[in-house]
Amino acid sequence: MNRAVIASATAVLIAAAGAGLVLAGAQGLPARAIAMITRAAADESRAPIYFQDPDGRPSYSLAPKKTPDGRDYRPVPAGADVSFDEEAPEKTTPAASAGGADRKIKYYRNPMGLPDTSPTPKKDPMGMDYIAVYEGEDSDDGSVKLSPGKIQRTGVKSEPAAPRTIRSTIHAPGTIQLDERRVSVIAMRAESYLQKIANVTTGSRVAKGQPLMEVYSPAISSAAAEYISTINSKAISGDAAYGKGSRQRLMNLDVPEAAIVAMEKSRTVPIGIEWTSPRDGIVLERNAIEGARAQPGDVLFRIADHALLWAIIDVAERDMGMLTVGQSATVKARGFPGRTFTGTISVIYPQINKETRTGRLRIELANPDLVLIHDMYVEAEIDIGNSTPVLTIPESAVMDTGRRQAVFVDKGEGRFEPREVKLGHRGDGYVEVRDGVSEGEPVVVSANFLIDAESNLKAALKGFADGAQP
Repeated sequence: MNRAVIASATAVLIAAAGAGLVLAGAQGLPARAIAMITRAAADESRAPIYFQDPDGRPSYSLAPKKTPDGRDYRPVPAGADVSFDEEAPEKTTPAASAGGADRKIKYYRNPMGLPDTSPTPKKDPMGMDYIAVYEGEDSDDGSVKLSPGKIQRTGVKSEPAAPRTIRSTIHAPGTIQLDERRVSVIAMRAESYLQKIANVTTGSRVAKGQPLMEVYSPAISSAAAEYISTINSKAISGDAAYGKGSRQRLMNLDVPEAAIVAMEKSRTVPIGIEWTSPRDGIVLERNAIEGARAQPGDVLFRIADHALLWAIIDVAERDMGMLTVGQSATVKARGFPGRTFTGTISVIYPQINKETRTGRLRIELANPDLVLIHDMYVEAEIDIGNSTPVLTIPESAVMDTGRRQAVFVDKGEGRFEPREVKLGHRGDGYVEVRDGVSEGEPVVVSANFLIDAESNLKAALKGFADGAQP
């Protein structure tokens, strides 16, 4: 509310009250009544015209109001009303300046921020007075000076640069994959016939040594007969090394060890060889059919051990430099909310996906209860924080143009200096400062974009004014 308007309104009310009192006195009212009317008029001048936040915040109300914590808004009477506009300092003419005034007006700038200046007081087409610019307000050191009122209204806040430990976590998606070293394929190395298949299907869990099928193979039977013959001959000759070649031939045909031991004990050649599982795991593939003929190389069973799995994680290219082999990681599966699996980074793959600009890494996970299965979606959290404190500032203090990063350093007395900085790691709302700011220097963390706008405006006005000078 304008102070001049309030003063005029108050004068009119007082004049009206005075006229009423004179008229009342002329009509014979007693002096006590006149005093009561005068006191009522004074009370009326002290009546609140609005209510303001008790902490001085820019929050107002025409009716009584309370803050969220229960405190009453402060009543503001007409006589205590203040202007919401910034107080304009008194204009100082050159003659007054020579006589000892504090500051000298250098020029006047357009109130709407247009690049227009004037050496004398002036009004714009809308009737607004041009704003005086004093000597020292447009210093050549690159700093920006703001009045206390503007600083309070814009909410400028500063925080000193200080050493902190930055804790940062990378969140990246991925999938569960089988450990390539824990997958076994059962295939015949000679032409064979499948006489009997165990009650094992795709998805069945099998143990090492569990029977899977019974196989007849002419090549295996011939090698087994030769081995039995050598065993009997060795028993007669007593040569311990005799017959090792025949046993090796059975091993080359991938005959299970248990079947070879059974031949050695019975000294007979079985018609069918019992084929067993080479490891604990889950049957991923079953192509064995009873009575079928299997050619060399045909995959009959594929079995994978799920006790140890891989989490293949896609990490953004910008985060690849902060990852090392051996770092611990936490993996969360979408199928098991609230549960975490801990592992370590075992491999960082040496290529970047050119479409997604992501790198790939492998996390080895223990899966003792076999709840994780391959191709399951997971989310990885990798802690990349450093325990060594580094000089940091709040992330909100940084103005990033893409190629340059800058901050405003609070020099005190409303003066702010723009300064280019070099940044490092980020985390917990702070960013490492490697160059540009010293420990303890306060930087602007709030409303810095308004200071930046003010600095750009003043730079434009200064350049315009300098160009206009002869």
